Order: sequence, then structure tokens, then C-alpha cells
Amino acid sequence: MAVRPQLCEACSIKDLTFCSSLHGAEHDHLRQILTHVQFDGHNTIFHEAEDADYVFNITSGSVKLYKLLGDGRRQITGFLFAGDFLGLALNTNYRYTAEAVEPVTACRFPRQKLEKLFDNFPQLEKRMLGMAVDELAAAQDQMLLLGRKTAKEKVASFLLMLARRQEHRGEDSDMISVPMSRSDIADYLGLTIETVSRTLTQLRKEATISLKDNRHIEAVGREMLEDLAEGL
Repeated sequence: MAVRPQLCEACSIKDLTFCSSLHGAEHDHLRQILTHVQFDGHNTIFHEAEDADYVFNITSGSVKLYKLLGDGRRQITGFLFAGDFLGLALNTNYRYTAEAVEPVTACRFPRQKLEKLFDNFPQLEKRMLGMAVDELAAAQDQMLLLGRKTAKEKVASFLLMLARRQEHRGEDSDMISVPMSRSDIADYLGLTIETVSRTLTQLRKEATISLKDNRHIEAVGREMLEDLAEGL
């Protein structure tokens, strides 16, 4: 759903977005092609295999990316947050489904019109390439999570990932915001919901974390959490 546009200069996360490489009047070229959109929690932003006509820069909220396996199971491949770019595709179709975890706002750009701007603003293309590299690095990290780590190491690594993303956004990271469900976490880590819940309880009993509520976890033993993530 489209919402009233705002000035790029007024964006609260402008330093994190891909358009941060532009300055002053250069933003006018982007404003001419962007639309501000919002999605309620659990709403689909786009489906896997749909035409990749748009790309999005998330300005608030969180998004989960997933693929459906042949047997109907769901594999969550990543979570994106404010400042992240969504919808990068090597061909003409999206490679995954994107769904809002909670209410999301984003800047939406028609892909073809954005690519035409790259001729005049090569720094935009460079910035987008950097985001694509970050996305690849995140996918490699998840492969390590799924293939080599124990359940406890996986959950510790996941919580640290959320904490570091908060730090990246300039937010306090001692109280970790966990907007996704236990089911989402399980589908991301390749675990069952029961294993995720049991592992969180174990970490709480060991005074590594404090469970404030279903959506907030305090990292009371940050060093212990980091050691667990590293398999120490």
C-alpha cells in the first residue's frame, strides 16, 4: 500500500540506505521514481518466481525471506531490517518470497528505471553491488549455521546476529529485539520449535540471557553468548 512520500533528507535511517551515496539535489532523481509503501505484519511483499519488477529499501520493520521446498516445508533464508535492500535478482524473477514479520515501510523503486539512473550515478550501482555482496556473505553464514553448529551454537549465533544488526542501526544491543516467531527462528536455523524453546530456556538457566517477553531477550552474559557461538 502506497503512503505519502517524505523527503529523503528526513529519513531516520538515510545513512544506512543505498541512496546514502547521493547528496543534495541528486536525491531528486530518485524521488521521481520511488513510491513509499507499507505492509502489515504477515503480508507478502512478493512471491518467489514473480517478475522482479521492483526493488525495495526497507525503512522500518523486519522482513523474512523464504523458499518452499518440494515437500511443502519452508526454509527461511534470511531476515532483513531497516536499511536493507530487498528484491535484488540476477534474472527477471525473484528467487524467494518476502513477507513482513511486523509492520514494514519501504521505498519501492521500479527496477528498470533505477538501472537507468546508474549511468548518471555510478555510485548507486556500486552501493547496490556492496549490498549484494553483504547478502551473499549472510547466505554463507547461514550455510555454516545449518551445517556445522549445534542447536545451542545456532541459537547463540542467531541472537548475536540480531544484536549486531541493532548496533549497525545505532540502537542499544543489550536488549535484543526478536520480532520473529519461534517458528520463524526454527525454520531459519533448521531446528524444531521445541528445540528452539528448550535451548532458550537452557541459556536462561545458565544466566546467559534473560527472557523479558516473547519479543525481547536481554544478553546478560554477552561474552558467554559469543563463546557459545564460536563453539568454545
